[in-house]
Amino acid sequence: MSDRRQRQKEQRAAKREAERKHESRRALFRSIGTALLFGLIVVAIFTFGGIFDDGTSDVPASYDDFREQDTACGAPQPEPEQVMSFEGPTDQNIPDDAVVTATMLTSCGEIILELNNTEAPETVNSFVFLAREGFYDGQVIHRISENFVFQTGDPAADGTGGPGYEVTDEFPEGEDFVYEPGVVAMANRGSRSTGSQFFVVVGDDGQFLTNNFNVLGRVTSGQETIDRIMEVPTATAPGTNEQSRPLETVYIESVTIDIADS
Repeated sequence: MSDRRQRQKEQRAAKREAERKHESRRALFRSIGTALLFGLIVVAIFTFGGIFDDGTSDVPASYDDFREQDTACGAPQPEPEQVMSFEGPTDQNIPDDAVVTATMLTSCGEIILELNNTEAPETVNSFVFLAREGFYDGQVIHRISENFVFQTGDPAADGTGGPGYEVTDEFPEGEDFVYEPGVVAMANRGSRSTGSQFFVVVGDDGQFLTNNFNVLGRVTSGQETIDRIMEVPTATAPGTNEQSRPLETVYIESVTIDIADS
């Protein structure tokens, strides 16, 4: 091969290498530009999200899941709950011998409870406080377990939420106490962890509960409503083996308190 042809060959190779490097630089710049544009979009979303934030607490994602599915009993979609948190309940000045009644209006009907003011005054005071504050309004029944209980009172709607404080343990005295159908009790994760969640015993499986749940009261009216709630189809609850996650939403519209002399 002549020197001239060798030089031409080397020149063509050098040109191809230069073009390859140039194209690589262009691809790199395109990638950087795309990343910067994406970053600006994300910043804009958060910035404008902050501008239009109304200052209220965010509704938990698990609660939104319930709002997105069909409601039970032909009811309309619930109004968004107002997530609240308190340092503790204020004294509701309930006389020791008063008859305290709670009317819980659900999207499937009304349930009336007579509260256990004589044996669990701190529990009742907290419940009355939360009800009067509107804490329960819009909350869903997040657990429906056949022949056992249905449970509500959780602003997070997944069994983890509470009011921001804990209620004194007021467990039933006597080993012969039974959580029979109609008993309404406070859910907890163990001693000194009672908050706002409560359950209504609906079946015989309640008898297997140990006496470690504050008894809020008993159902005095509304069995038809309870029957409708228990007809709601369910699936396995996340993280458990329990068939209790409602596939149609039942929610609390309001809880009204009435206090009368005995």
